[in-house]
Amino acid sequence: MRRVVFRMPMPALFAALTTAICATPVAWAAPGLQAIYLLPLGFGWWVVRNRTTVDEERLVARGTFGRRVIAWSEVSAIKVVARGWLSARLADGSLVRLPAVRAGHLPALSVVSGGRVPDPSAPEPDEAAPDETDATASDRVEDAAPAGTTPDSTTPDAPAGEKPTAK
Repeated sequence: MRRVVFRMPMPALFAALTTAICATPVAWAAPGLQAIYLLPLGFGWWVVRNRTTVDEERLVARGTFGRRVIAWSEVSAIKVVARGWLSARLADGSLVRLPAVRAGHLPALSVVSGGRVPDPSAPEPDEAAPDETDATASDRVEDAAPAGTTPDSTTPDAPAGEKPTAK
């Protein structure tokens, strides 16, 4: 059985450690300021805890303080956000955030889910590899206009949007 675990990058723990070290002079400046250490400790907990585990049967989204197990049969769609974590849209319309899973992980998510999540990087059926009898890519002639020309122009020096004039 295939399984993939999407996690926060572990080097992020260095940020928590560095913050704790840099906070030391402030934390010991007055009684009670040692509570400032809770911030890097909380960030470290967040980095270690947030993850999504995906296999052929289910998704397990683990957050900072809990986890949610979702069977693939409950998932109606995957919401893709360009700059953020993906979410699973359930059959009842609710969204479940998938920690540490980004749009770049869709091909791996597609493989592990058994094709339940489409792979956007896979070629379309009409873009499939040509048969052996077809000419190679270097032997094919493109119908596109040469670089620097528009379909209306006949000279590559004509500015874009202007048609050459006859003299």
